[in-house]
Amino acid sequence: MVDLSVNLGRLRLKNPILVASGTFGYAKEMEGVVELGRLGGIIPKTVTKRPRAGNAPPRTVETPSGLLNAIGLDNDGIDHFLAHHVPYLRTLPTSVIGNIAGETEDEFVEMAARLDAATGLAGVELNLSCPNVSGGLDFATNAEVTRRIVQRVREACPLPILAKLTPNVTDVISIAQAAADGGADAVSLVNTFVGMAVDWKRRRPILGNVTGGLSGPAIKPLALRIVWQVATKIRIPVIGIGGIGTVDDVMEYIVAGASAVQIGTANFYDPTASMRILDELPAALERIGAKSIREVVGTLRV
Repeated sequence: MVDLSVNLGRLRLKNPILVASGTFGYAKEMEGVVELGRLGGIIPKTVTKRPRAGNAPPRTVETPSGLLNAIGLDNDGIDHFLAHHVPYLRTLPTSVIGNIAGETEDEFVEMAARLDAATGLAGVELNLSCPNVSGGLDFATNAEVTRRIVQRVREACPLPILAKLTPNVTDVISIAQAAADGGADAVSLVNTFVGMAVDWKRRRPILGNVTGGLSGPAIKPLALRIVWQVATKIRIPVIGIGGIGTVDDVMEYIVAGASAVQIGTANFYDPTASMRILDELPAALERIGAKSIREVVGTLRV
């Protein structure tokens, strides 16, 4: 038997396969096609303090090997999340990690404390980088702000903390180090890359927000490079995100330094991708003589 369990700081998962926030709804939508209990963890859609209507449509557009989205954190707010989604999420036989985005530092702290008080959640992911929101909300472009938010959340909330960071900076390593210095248990890398699509006949942008976040297979080489760079420089675990749809994608991230991965855009075009990957992962490890996922992390030979 191959041991698939992983440790992300204080957060222990039965396997390294998570589903990314914003691509899996609030889990209940997927229970008919995915065996939720097999997943290492579920990260529901981002919630904010107050309800948000999101951006003007169109909100998504397909691009070669990718997807541009500008949803704009459309959600019903944390009160609704706690009342209507958490009771279901806490019944699931796997780790559920809440994902929050604050408009201010204080909102991050307040919402994290409320998630902890709700009980039943395994951790909290701080969405410090949302490039497709009108008006910004991209805190993770500043190392000191990132460190301060993580530290304040850790002081107010005993749950394990994942810091989801943006690739849209000059130096991701310094931002990741700041999250580690603030007390994050792990960093999630990467959020989407800023991009745009144009209708040249109408001379108009296709997205209502003009720009959006690019995800999917197109970004995998970029995200893989960032994961490798950060994993070799910081001491806390890295969670790889970007273009993961096969077991080979997962193994590439693991070897490059990721301790776990999040499947995102693949949930849209192949909702059972996570199940297929979990079926194939033990054989992939056995193929290279590994008895656990942990012994393969960061073994890339450069």
